Amino acid sequence: MQGLVIKNTGSWYTVRTDDGRTVPCKVKGNFRVRQTAIRATNPVAVGDRVTIDVPDSAREGAPAFITDIADRRNYIIRKSANLSRQSHILAANVDQAALVVTVDYPQTSTTFIDRFLASAEAYSVPVVMLFNKTDLLGPAGRQMQDEWMRLYGDIGYNCLAISAETGYGLDRLRPLLRGRITLFSGNSGVGKSTLLNKLVPGLQLRTAAISEAHNTGMHTTTFSEMIPYADGAGEGRGQGDDHAAESAPSWLIDTPGIKGFGTFDMEPEEICGYFRDIFRLSDGCRFSNCTHTHEPGCAVLAALEAGKLAPTRYESYLSMLNDKEESKYREAF
Repeated sequence: MQGLVIKNTGSWYTVRTDDGRTVPCKVKGNFRVRQTAIRATNPVAVGDRVTIDVPDSAREGAPAFITDIADRRNYIIRKSANLSRQSHILAANVDQAALVVTVDYPQTSTTFIDRFLASAEAYSVPVVMLFNKTDLLGPAGRQMQDEWMRLYGDIGYNCLAISAETGYGLDRLRPLLRGRITLFSGNSGVGKSTLLNKLVPGLQLRTAAISEAHNTGMHTTTFSEMIPYADGAGEGRGQGDDHAAESAPSWLIDTPGIKGFGTFDMEPEEICGYFRDIFRLSDGCRFSNCTHTHEPGCAVLAALEAGKLAPTRYESYLSMLNDKEESKYREAF
């Protein structure tokens, strides 16, 4: 029997079967052994298409067992915070990711943003950036938000200023969610749960105020879950998309807030390709294998010196190179 993993609590999985049933599942030990090549703390992720075995003799409500995973078309992955040689898959088979960021209350670091964007780029996941808590910003905060939105907009990312609390900007977000599977992610405290509650009336995800002493968020979501999204469901993905998408269901994937984003399984020579702006500039480098750190004739360094490349982007690029050189997870990111 086939189905879709719609909830993952770490030890239990909820699968929506193709015939519409919701089945609690576990993973057999020998399944984990077969999947060790993934090197993930969670070999099964929300969004996975799976095969399950439901014993005939099982009593009502007893768990079934996940026996196989279909090939994934993409996923968002990060290095495990506790096990440096393993990864954690946030979600699989997504159409896009919505990265919720805040310039204050709390401030999202540009290093975190850039690492998330690079990982999404590596696995072919489009990203829309949601700048939340716009209603709380004073003149200086609004100026910073405008600068960030201009920076990432020029790189090629869709940026929306929103307020989950007041509903500002959500009329522009809702059409982007129709007919798509959207992963929502971001630091703890950026208002992701509040946003999902606003998008899905009656959802009632738990929320918490940020720490006033440290201006940091507190974890409220403890597991990943796919939430059906009814607003405009079935209206399609917009002009130019495949006809099959017109009847595609809409799902929002809620994930726990994360403090850092350690990138996983990237070779140093690949990292440049995951920074759109740096990759475009690298076309002008004298050497095809330029690392953009010291080489003569480096177009990236020249652009940085001329003010045509944001220093924060270059610093994020260097931090990812350093990760590979030091072979460790830098938790601060």
